[in-house]
Amino acid sequence: MSESVYKIIELVGTSPNSWEEAVKNVVEQATKTLQDLRIAEVSKLDVKLENGKIVAYRARVKLSFKYGEEED
Repeated sequence: MSESVYKIIELVGTSPNSWEEAVKNVVEQATKTLQDLRIAEVSKLDVKLENGKIVAYRARVKLSFKYGEEED
């Protein structure tokens, strides 16, 4: 078994519909530029309010991905 190193970053996704969609948006966007994503951990959920109504769901997501050189 080879040893690996993983990097963790934190991103915030938003959605007008749900927290689930906000998380999905983070993962879909991250896969466009990051390779070998391993774990997505939701660390915080909140909502944006305007005039006492929810206008956006927000999810703070920690993503881990393999860090380092590609193996041949």
